[in-house]
Amino acid sequence: MFEKIRIKEHMEVTDANGQHIGTVDEVKDDMIKLTKSDSSDGMHHMVKLDDVEKIDDNRVYLKAGATVPGGTGANA
Repeated sequence: MFEKIRIKEHMEVTDANGQHIGTVDEVKDDMIKLTKSDSSDGMHHMVKLDDVEKIDDNRVYLKAGATVPGGTGANA
């Protein structure tokens, strides 16, 4: 298990395969808010902390099967 305080602004968020999903804007309650500048639709998207598998260096990895926000990164 990871500590949510380890998730910092500007960390990369990837899916379970390492594909870029977005960049952390902030952690609020039990959600990670992704930057809108990294989104193809110009909007903020949210990822549940429950969907995080691990944190490694400057990257947040989501669990396999995690809900990936639409309009971001490689999944646009």
